[in-house]
Amino acid sequence: MASTGGADGEPEFQIAPMIDVLLVLLIFFMSIATTAVTRYDPSINLPTAPDAGKKDDSEGELVFNISWNENNETAVTTFEEASVRPGDTIPTLMRHHKANPKARVLIRADGETPVAHVNEVIEAAAQAGIVDVIFAAVSK
Repeated sequence: MASTGGADGEPEFQIAPMIDVLLVLLIFFMSIATTAVTRYDPSINLPTAPDAGKKDDSEGELVFNISWNENNETAVTTFEEASVRPGDTIPTLMRHHKANPKARVLIRADGETPVAHVNEVIEAAAQAGIVDVIFAAVSK
């Protein structure tokens, strides 16, 4: 918006509305970033895969985090920020798959996690009708 307040007859630029818009955008992007980050458990030590590629996008991803505790040899599986048994997530996975047929499961497991715990998640995805399962790894 412009107003005629300059001494030489030129309009002045109103900066207050611009700052308001920028603050709204900043809050919007901050809220999106925090929800995306909380899906990934940073304490998981991902396995190393020299040929690992960067994934295209994360749209429709259903993230399972599997952390392995070596001291008492137990695995904790989390889905949507809650500890779960993979078999109990089948109805939820079915709803996601029905809403988005391109939904896929992302498994983020510690490198030391026994494969039996990873297979539980894969079987739950298969029973829900999801055939696209990807694994997180670090390329070093």
